[in-house]
Amino acid sequence: MKNNKESGNGDKALKGLIDELASKAATEETRELFREILTAAVKLGMESGDKADLKVVNSTLKELRYSFKVFSPYRNVKKAIIFGSARSKETSAEYKMAEEFASKITKKGFMVVTGGGPGVMEAGNRGAEPGKDFALNIRLPFEQEPNPYIDEKQRLISFKYFFTRKLIFIKETDATTLFPGGFGTNDEGFEALTLIQTGKSKPRPIILMEPPGSTYWTDWDRFVRRQLVGEGYVSKEDLNLYRIMSDVDQAVKHIEDFYKVYHSVRYVRGLTVIRLNHELSPKKLQHLNREFKDILVSGEIKPSSPVKEEIRKGEHLDLPRLVMKFNMRNFARLCEMIHEINKGS
Repeated sequence: MKNNKESGNGDKALKGLIDELASKAATEETRELFREILTAAVKLGMESGDKADLKVVNSTLKELRYSFKVFSPYRNVKKAIIFGSARSKETSAEYKMAEEFASKITKKGFMVVTGGGPGVMEAGNRGAEPGKDFALNIRLPFEQEPNPYIDEKQRLISFKYFFTRKLIFIKETDATTLFPGGFGTNDEGFEALTLIQTGKSKPRPIILMEPPGSTYWTDWDRFVRRQLVGEGYVSKEDLNLYRIMSDVDQAVKHIEDFYKVYHSVRYVRGLTVIRLNHELSPKKLQHLNREFKDILVSGEIKPSSPVKEEIRKGEHLDLPRLVMKFNMRNFARLCEMIHEINKGS
């Protein structure tokens, strides 16, 4: 097939077919985005003669489509990830700790999301209340068969690619817990930290769970402080992106408290909108302006009604809000501010 510049009337015919399909397959609100997806797919077919490239795109879209379908009915339920070693024995301290954590966090109304495999992942599915767990399995040539404690098979998703699996882990959850593990656990932990540090992921609690007597995360933290902070590769404030805990009840409370007053955040045309579960007192607002003036480009942190984009999309219109001109750089400080907001008036 000729390229775009040579195809002439063929381009118009393709555009017409794309527009027709978009009008039939998408809602009015999503039609333009869907048209862009179809256009990209058509261009890929015209421009790429590499079957391997098309197989990557095909598998990725299929995995994302199915994942969105599975998670869509549960979007209003808070979820916590449980990461950890696939090789942890049932008798290990981290296995028992993960099972206890899953049990207690799901009793608080959360759901848990695990990697679906054995070890710590199995403990998470095993400990969760019935009907309150997901499993995002990765197809590997070894050690990653789905564990037998996944309650509902329709909430088990198998992925070919790590990158789509990791995207769904972050996109569909609200808190991250990491138990001792290998390269994969560290990779997932560093990625979660990087995404929040750079603003690519919304703020969330990240808890490094260390069984009593273990120094796994304590040694890791020592390395981060000495090498990453000490050599200037990350800022000291970035250490506030995570907490090391050895007590399950403390970890559950920390996650609950993160959403005690803070609800969610939205970035809209130069404004950062922080939605709250209830209003803050004038005294608390003064405190925030005094303590976090350094992350503002200009102006102050102030109460607000929903902005136009939120009204248009009907996003949590009943909630009170704060708005500010955040510098979109110091996200660790933004997380500190959320912790301060949750302390109440």
